[in-house]
Order: sequence, then structure tokens, then C-alpha cells
Amino acid sequence: MKTSKQKSNHRQTKMLNLSAALLGTAATSLLLAAPAMADDHRGDDGWSFGGLDRNQVGAVFVIAMENHNFVQPNPTNSPEQIFGNPAAPFINSLITPGNSNAVQVSYTTAYFNAGVGVHPSEPNYVWAEAGSDFGVHTDADPTAANGNTFYNQAIHLTAQLDAAGIPWRNYQEDVQLSASPTNSASGTNGPVNPYNGSTQFNYAVKHNPMAFFADSATQNVYPLAQLATDLSSRQVARYNWITPNQYDDAHSALIGGFTYNGVHFTGDQSAIAVGDNFLSKIVPQIMASPAYRHNGVIIIWWDETEGGDDTTRSIPEIIISPLAKGNAYASTVLMNHSSDIKTLEEIYNLPAINNPIPTNETVVTGSGYNNVATVNDLSDLFVPGAIPGPQSVSVVPGSFRVDRRTQHVLQDVAIVNDGDSAVPYPLWLALDNLSPNATLFNAAGTTAILAPLGSPYVNVRTGDGDADHDDVLRPNSSKRVTLEFLDPGANPISYSTRVLSVTPAP
Repeated sequence: MKTSKQKSNHRQTKMLNLSAALLGTAATSLLLAAPAMADDHRGDDGWSFGGLDRNQVGAVFVIAMENHNFVQPNPTNSPEQIFGNPAAPFINSLITPGNSNAVQVSYTTAYFNAGVGVHPSEPNYVWAEAGSDFGVHTDADPTAANGNTFYNQAIHLTAQLDAAGIPWRNYQEDVQLSASPTNSASGTNGPVNPYNGSTQFNYAVKHNPMAFFADSATQNVYPLAQLATDLSSRQVARYNWITPNQYDDAHSALIGGFTYNGVHFTGDQSAIAVGDNFLSKIVPQIMASPAYRHNGVIIIWWDETEGGDDTTRSIPEIIISPLAKGNAYASTVLMNHSSDIKTLEEIYNLPAINNPIPTNETVVTGSGYNNVATVNDLSDLFVPGAIPGPQSVSVVPGSFRVDRRTQHVLQDVAIVNDGDSAVPYPLWLALDNLSPNATLFNAAGTTAILAPLGSPYVNVRTGDGDADHDDVLRPNSSKRVTLEFLDPGANPISYSTRVLSVTPAP
């Protein structure tokens, strides 16, 4: 049994240690997860997307293209660059000020490779889903033997969307001709392709980012033909990933070349022409849909630079949206693949992915950094306010006390809304790096979906104690949570905090 003096010293030591541990983290703003919904907004066609505000980004469509630089030191090198290329008239019309196709377009001029040496294609697609390639550089189909299955190792974007209840779909051209979404398939005797007119097909798993994670490998995967049906029936998700086959994404040339706008192209130029032709058909199809007209966003994304990772080679990235700055606005802000993830997580109010990046890949020539939390987002491509900043919530610790009945150590902490907008419940308070001598007795579970994993968390309950008894934490309001620790050794307790509104565990 501790004396009163021992208990006092125990509490004081804990308070000093906790204050030091939380000094740099307790008041830090943290990204939250559940999307903020405003009054239901319906257009003249009666279409609505779950009550999104009229100024909020609606459906996002990412179209993945392949293996060509935007600009490069010698534009006659193979593969050819996209900018100014006569085999890519549609793409170049999008980035030409004054062109009717450029009205709702912004694009990047300083978008560089995801990391030094992040090649070949597959690591870039994994990066687009998880903010890292985990040091695995292969184009092989995902298997344990190939070392490219991240089934239980990593947090990734679509898992976060699932946890937040945000719908997503993965459209893969020619996937219906494969044994499964995790098996590539190619041949010359397929059905006639509606975009390029050939019977050649080529589904490549290396271009399917969700295929490398167990919880998304076979989830929500649809043949590309389903997209037209979903657009017309208003069934598209809030996040939609689109991978053309290896011809329509400009990766490979069709046998015999390709005739485009009356010109017959061969070799790499024919591959570019097939990709440009694909975009010239699918982009207007998406733009004609209610999902796009209600603040939809089309991101035309390319996978990697060719011939080097220096600043003389940039990657194309084009944004089309009613919320874009428009008229082929050319951004000079430094960006890379982590910028896309950061932007999506800001749109959907998700916590920043923080998967480890190999040390030799952390320095990105030109953009300088590629961690999702610190990279530049895509907001410069949009009108001000279109990409929301993180909601601001801080954690303020109270003093420790010992429960005389149980001898457990108790501490009240306040969850404070420092921002200008209401934060919706539910919320969770996670304790990271909890000192090994202590156990959070009243933990509701441990984090299994948001890294760092294995951290205990408690629920931040709505209702009681809130001034308006509603389901939001209003600006300048706080919510008190009591932490209950087991500390048999009476040692100092330390931890850092995260406030989450994505369910921390399955």
C-alpha cells in the first residue's frame, strides 16, 4: 500500500513526464476521417451524392496512363514526350489556354517521380495506394514468393475509405478475361475493343494498385465497360480508379500500329496515339455525367518518368473539374504521387498515410520530400477552398490521480475543437508509444487500420456533456474523456495522442 506522500510523488512524476511527451503533439492539429456532410444538394437533374455541399468535391475519377514523360531533355528519344506531341492532340488540347477542351483544366509542370529509383511501373501503383513502394521493385503478379503482397503490413487508401464508409470502385479494362484480378491476362483473340477497334487484350495486375492488398484485391473490381453503365445509372462511387489495358494506357503498341485522325502511327508514337484516342473518348463520357457535373474531378495520372529521375524529366498530371482553376492553368508547385494521396485524404477527411519509405527513396529530386503528411497537395490546381484543409482538434491533458478503491491511475483529457467548423462524431482517442510499464485499462481496442498499429484507443462519446446534445463537436467546444491506467510499478507514464474519426480497428 502506497503512502500519501508516495502517491503524491507518483502523480507529480507522471504529470511532468506526460507534459514533456505531449508538448509537441497534444496541441497538434490532426486529420480526421468521416466526411462532413452539409444540407442535401440536388441539381436540376435531381442527382445527389449523399448530401454533399454544393462547394464540396463530389466523385473523383483517376485514369492511369503509362510510361511517358511530360517533358524530357531530348523529345526525340524513345519513348517520346507528351507535351507538343502530334500523336497526342487531345491531351495537348487540354493544356492549351483558349482551347474549348481546356476550360475546366489545370495541369502540373513540376510533378516528378515518386522517389529516387521508384521503378518499374508496379511500385508506382502501389505508391498511389499506400504512399510507399516498401522497397519492392518488380512488375510481377502479387504472390508471397514474389514478395509483393502487402496483405497485413500496410495501411492503404481504399482500406481507409472502407473504414470511413466512403464508397469506391476499381475499373480494370480486360479484367473479365483473366482468371482473377490478381492474375494478368493477354492475347490477340479477344472481343473487339470499343476504344481502339482491335481484338488484342492485355490486363496487367501491375497496373491495379488495389490488387496488392488482401482486403481490396478482389473487392469492388469491375470491367471497364461497367463504368458507362454506372455513369448513366448514377451508381459511381465517390472514389473511382480506372486502369485502361496496356494498349489504351499508351504502355504498348498494337501489332501493326494505329491510324489516328487519318495518320498512321507505328512504334512508340502509335502507343501514344492509342492512349490519346482512349482519353478523347472516355473523358467526355465522364464529363457528360451528373456525377462529374456536380463538382466531379478527373485526374489523368501517369506512373513514372522514363530515362531518369532528375528535374529535366517531369510526369504529366492533368486535373479536369468544375472546381479547377481552368483554362489550362499551369501549376509550378512541386508535386509527386504522394500529393495525390494527400489531396484525396483531405477531400475525404482521412488521416495521413504514414507507411515507411525506404531511406534511399525518401529524397525526391526536385520536390524534395514525398511523405504524405508533408508533401504539397494538389490544391494549387483548384479554386481556393475546393480542397479542404484538415479539421483542427487538439488534446489537452489534465492531472493524474489515483483511485483509492482500485489503485488505478486516472487522468482526464479534453478533446478540443480549435477549428472553425464542427467536427462530427464518432471520434476516438488513440495513445501512441504508451510507456511499457502502463496499460490503458479502459481501452476499447487497439489500432489495426491506422498506423502506427497496436496503439490502444478509447471512444469519445457523443451526447452527454455537449452543449447542444447533437452529433458534432462544435468550434471552441471540448469533450472530456477519462483514461484509466494500470501501473503496477508506479513508474512514470508517457504517450502521444491521435484523434481519429475513422474506425481504428475492423
